[in-house]
Amino acid sequence: MAYRPRVIDQVLSRLVQDVPAVALVGAKAVGKTESARRLAATEIDLADPDRRAVVQADRAAALAAPTPVLIDEWQYDPDTWEAMRSAVDRDPRPGRFLLTGSVNPRGVRVHSGAGRVVRVRMRPLSLAERGYPSTVSLGELWHGHAHVAGESEAELSAYASEIVASGFPAIRFAGERARIPLLEGYVESAVEHEAPELGFTPRRPDSLLQWLRAYAAASSTTAAYTAIADAIPEEARASRATTNAYRDVLSQLWLLDPVPALPLGRNRLKELGRLPKHQVVDPGLVTALLGLDNGSLLGGRSGRDAGALRDGPLFGTLMESLATLCVRVYASALDLKVSHIRTARGDHEVDLVVHAADGRLLAFEVKLGATPDDRDVRHLNWLADRMGADLVDRVVLTTGKSAYRRRDGIAVVPLALLGP
Repeated sequence: MAYRPRVIDQVLSRLVQDVPAVALVGAKAVGKTESARRLAATEIDLADPDRRAVVQADRAAALAAPTPVLIDEWQYDPDTWEAMRSAVDRDPRPGRFLLTGSVNPRGVRVHSGAGRVVRVRMRPLSLAERGYPSTVSLGELWHGHAHVAGESEAELSAYASEIVASGFPAIRFAGERARIPLLEGYVESAVEHEAPELGFTPRRPDSLLQWLRAYAAASSTTAAYTAIADAIPEEARASRATTNAYRDVLSQLWLLDPVPALPLGRNRLKELGRLPKHQVVDPGLVTALLGLDNGSLLGGRSGRDAGALRDGPLFGTLMESLATLCVRVYASALDLKVSHIRTARGDHEVDLVVHAADGRLLAFEVKLGATPDDRDVRHLNWLADRMGADLVDRVVLTTGKSAYRRRDGIAVVPLALLGP
């Protein structure tokens, strides 16, 4: 499969010119090694036991290879991370090391130290990275001079297909019949093999899977963790300490990707709630966990074991999950954060907010329909009244055909037309 350029590529290219080491982290199979390999002069694969043994015999010699040195799957030998940090202390030239990892091991301190390592998270493919031509730039929206126009060829069925296909490159571009078994195998491997490798072995082998399935059913909601636990079949329920351990191990595997609430402390938004919005790293995994396919999404079904946490079909929910993935990927090119807004009383909420430390915001609402009406933009207008000039733009992401601005200035953009 030919390499498909990623938004993170430009971020990595900048960083290797500025800092000694860059750690590219994220879930298994998102494409970390392929992106890092493009910049590396030397590659060390620590997942290979033979190569790992050679490195462990003389780490200094291995790290002295031509730079940048790519240390792939560094978590298989955490001492190599420490050796790399020591090497950077001695010689802090930019572009010395690239590190990739699919697990954040317990007990290993992964931090930048005195400017040693910059950590960058890589997520699955956005729609722009999958080949959809983008005509509206998130970067231009952020800078206040976006041209909002364009026509999308993506039908509603195309969004359902993209959700089910996932953004994992090897799965997304596999044959259609292979995708669901591959996604199911991905989940099975994480639960049955990778979690135990982190030292986590639940007493009931299926209990971790049951919890992950319940979490997936809560995608794009701020459901309490107690509600998620209560949605699990009674015979598979676990104690709070155990469910906290589930969250911990799944986070270490980068499978959970919750959207944090917009930080408090903003004078004009004092009444915000603090709960994160639940998201799995890729909505394709949600479909695998809940037994959904293209037809069931389009037919309005919710999937197995989702009823206790849902009051409607999952297509709209997973459309928001897909939009969240895309916006996060595009925002990463500008080093911007992505959060959500929900007031403590629940009377106002904004699906996604891109923001910077200076207080500026770019707000997105996600709608499964094609043409938003005034009711669909009421929360964006509420936010505009509160934030004034600090709200740089308001956008509704849709499944429609055309990108345009409404008379009130709100941009309406088909998700397939949005790019970095």
